[in-house]
Amino acid sequence: MKSYAKLIAEMKEIALIGSIGAVLGYDERTALPPKGTEHRSNQSAFIAKMVHEKFTTKAVGELLKEAAEETKALPADSTEATNVRQLKKRYDRSTKLPTALVEALSKAIVIGEAAWAGARKSDDFEAFAPYLNTMLDLKKQEIECYGYTTEPYDALLEDYEPGMTAAELRNVFEGLRGPLVELIGRITSSGKVAPLEILERNYPAELQTNFCKIAAAAVGFDFEAGRLDISVHPFCSGVGPGDTRMTTRYDVNYFGDAFFGTLHESGHALYDQGLPDEHFGTPCGEAVSLGIHESQSRMWENLVGRSESFWKFMLPKAREVFGSTLTGVSDAQWLWAVNDVRPSHIRVEADEATYNLHVLLRFEMETAILSGQMAIKDLPGEWNSRMAKYLGLKVPDNARGCLQDVHWSAGLMGYFPTYTLGNLYAAQFFVQARKDLGDLDAMFARGEFAPLLGWLRKNIHGHGQRFTAKELVQRITGKPLSHDALMTHLSAKAKQFYGV
Repeated sequence: MKSYAKLIAEMKEIALIGSIGAVLGYDERTALPPKGTEHRSNQSAFIAKMVHEKFTTKAVGELLKEAAEETKALPADSTEATNVRQLKKRYDRSTKLPTALVEALSKAIVIGEAAWAGARKSDDFEAFAPYLNTMLDLKKQEIECYGYTTEPYDALLEDYEPGMTAAELRNVFEGLRGPLVELIGRITSSGKVAPLEILERNYPAELQTNFCKIAAAAVGFDFEAGRLDISVHPFCSGVGPGDTRMTTRYDVNYFGDAFFGTLHESGHALYDQGLPDEHFGTPCGEAVSLGIHESQSRMWENLVGRSESFWKFMLPKAREVFGSTLTGVSDAQWLWAVNDVRPSHIRVEADEATYNLHVLLRFEMETAILSGQMAIKDLPGEWNSRMAKYLGLKVPDNARGCLQDVHWSAGLMGYFPTYTLGNLYAAQFFVQARKDLGDLDAMFARGEFAPLLGWLRKNIHGHGQRFTAKELVQRITGKPLSHDALMTHLSAKAKQFYGV
């Protein structure tokens, strides 16, 4: 299969160039001096241009045709057939974009993220609005290039959750919203309040860093193949084999922000570290979808990281690290505090139950913005109105409102729904893992997380893009995606902590 071999060699070279861009992006978010933003935007645009031009040549198109012929008799889930099939889809999509637009988007992301960080810090939406308008214009151009059948949002969603549509997402949210709102209502009316003061004591940043690294290593993150740094908004970047980087942020008066942010990013990092090194640069070495990626982060953050068994192992270590800060705190009090359910302003700090309402708000606003039903200038007011409607909260400022997330400045419109899909996937996968592995709680209490990680590596990470997200869920659990497992999990916690 000469053409297939040439195709893969070309893809690996392109991936090497892309990984240079990933390093630049990581540095931009963690170490770039403010005055270097313009130059970094030019660097990033140059890398994006190189990757796009090399991938969209007629020569690559010819290699794809020849490789398709060479592999047509192979099983659909074979490495060769998977790579050709997925690369053809990517090629057909990429060739619709002019290089100039790819460059402009890349440059706008760097400049927009810097503008967002400054605007968030100073609570100045008006300063950020022009950059967001620029990004919106570019995303609309991108949509027109891709085309769509039903609505504009579908064109962007394909980048994050291939095969999913906005209409399907609305059905997901509609099926979840009623049970969630009813459950949250029961909890808030129970009159029971978690001892949150425990989490709001003084937790020095250096001690939080130590504890975050202990937890990340415990669940399987390889610090010889990765690192943990600080950024305005936590993220994970899989640069390439042996190099997976993640960030968190610290609040010395709130334990949960850095710790659960680290566990969340560790879930992403474990997926990236679990992808087959030999398939780097090809679909068999890449994640299925962002929803499946988020299933890993949400699983380790919540289903593992907020469980009683996890804290049987980790709380003694927390007492060693934080010393007198945890004086007088019982195991039961701590567990309730980290499983508190209450409406809150910040998505990344939201509890498991209210979290999906934050995502729903963003999904509704993205679709409205892209369809022209909402203008950028109206975003703060619309945001605040929906926060009152869904979570009963008055937004005190834009920094804790529409400026809290980095995604829109980075052009990631279509990303947010994958968080809710991730919650659903995670709960369903976790039920199956319990069936297959036995007493996970006993394992976690002993600090044994390798069995679950091994199960994930075998059933999800190691497949790359051999199966679609829908196929993967059906293959692993024997059922299509459903909100049943998530609601069963949330209802059990509501009963345990709030008696409802």
